[in-house]
Order: sequence, then C-alpha cells, then structure tokens
Amino acid sequence: MAERIQRVGVVGAGLMGSGIAEVHARAGLDVVVSEVNRPALDAGRARIEKSLQRGVRSGKLSQDDADAALARLTFTTEQEAFADRDLVVEAVLEQEQAKVDVFRSLDKIVDRPDAILASNTSSIPIMKLGMATERPQQVVGVHFFNPVPVLPLVELVPSLLTDEETVRRTDEHVTGALGKTVIRSQDRAGFIVNALLVPYLLSAIRMFESGFASAEDIDRGMELGTAHPMGPLRLADLIGLDTIKAIADSMYAEFKEQLYSSPPLLLRMVDAGLLGKKTGRGFYSYG
Repeated sequence: MAERIQRVGVVGAGLMGSGIAEVHARAGLDVVVSEVNRPALDAGRARIEKSLQRGVRSGKLSQDDADAALARLTFTTEQEAFADRDLVVEAVLEQEQAKVDVFRSLDKIVDRPDAILASNTSSIPIMKLGMATERPQQVVGVHFFNPVPVLPLVELVPSLLTDEETVRRTDEHVTGALGKTVIRSQDRAGFIVNALLVPYLLSAIRMFESGFASAEDIDRGMELGTAHPMGPLRLADLIGLDTIKAIADSMYAEFKEQLYSSPPLLLRMVDAGLLGKKTGRGFYSYG
C-alpha cells in the first residue's frame, strides 16, 4: 500500500493555488509552490503571508503556527522541484491547453511511481488532462472552493481511467489531512457545483443586461428573498467574470445547451478587462 501523502506540490500561486498551498502547509505537510516568474511567485507568497496573518488576527491561528506553516513552504520557478512529490495539484488559469501543458510536463518530471497528479479545474474534463500523461490512472480532479482556507468543500472527480487506489488515497488525504468535506462527481464539465451555479449566474447577467432590474435589486432579491449570503452579480464579481466565462464555455462545448452560453454583456466585460473584484470593477466598483 502506498505511503501517506507528505510531500505536496502546487503549480500556480494565484488566488486558488496560494490557498491550496496554505491549507497543506497548515496541515503540517512539506509544500513546494511554483509560478512562471519571480513577480508572480512573490505575489503568491505575499498572498499566503497575508492570509496567515488574517488567521492570527481572528484568533484561528497562533503566530507560532503561522510561522511554522510558512516555514514548510518552498517557492520556486522550476517545476523540476516536483520530482519527489507524493501529490501535485495543478492550479493554473482555467484554460484547457494551459492545463494540458502542465500535466504533460509533470508526467516527465514527477518521479514517484505512485504519485497523484491532481487538477483544481472547475470545469475541464479530467479525462483530457489524464490523457496528456502516461499515467491517467493516477490523475484526478480535486476542486477546492474560494477562499480555500475557509470553505470546507472539495469536489473529487475521477475520470473513467482513474483507479480506485488513487481515489481512495485522495479522499483520505483531503478529508483526513486537510479536514475538508468531499463530494464525488462524475467527470462532466462543471462537475456538481458549477453545473448548478453557473446557469444561475448567467441568468442573472441576462436579467441585468435586458434592463429587467438593477444589479442591486437582483442581488438584494436573492439575498433577502431566498437567504443567499451573496447575490449572483456580486458573486460573479468575486469569482471573476473571466472565470465564469471559461466555465460557461467549457460546459457549452460539452452539452451544447443554451443555458450555458455566455451573454453578450459578459463577453464584452471580459474583453474590456472588467473582471470583477480582482480588477476593481465588474458589475460593481471596488475602491
């Protein structure tokens, strides 16, 4: 039987990658984080440091624990550092070719014969990523939710070729080491959560685009009328409109159903770089 996962790699130090790296480091694991260049790597490290200090200020983490978690993290621009990893989680931008390229590269670099190669994709079929490697039986989807240190859910998504040992070890790692709750999905674009969520967000965008109601009233209606903690347009801004579009495109390509097609307003906003909270402006402005 394979050893317990102790050495973890995370490809990408953006919003999701930095959160995935943080929760693994806080769980006492040795973590290597990579980015394409030094500025992106430094930004990822700063993001993790800020998150850890937020945990200290809120009383959820001691300063000693925060310092210990940071000490378990190694930051690099060289993917060769993943050679000895038990688990590598890909968390790059939500574009199929970019993710395929990462898996093709990891397949050549990661030496351990029982290593698990996982993707944090929110919509791209795991089979396409597995087939970029010579070990599709060890490729699996582990979709975390933002913010990773706070939200307890992970979608576990095996492809048709992922073996049961990979699924078992991944499930045990996510629930045992990380303390997350796992739900299992078939390998369909969007998986469980986004297959339900994204059509709802697109519907809200269409409603706003048509002039049916203001963004504030659409959001207020869902918050106060259905007890949602955040309205759909503000949630879309938080997720990132480029991410919403990428997920919608992936699901539309798979299912060819109109409810998954991006409204023209969403396309224009993405073209304009109005991506939501991360750029300072989406359906709302952020100072």
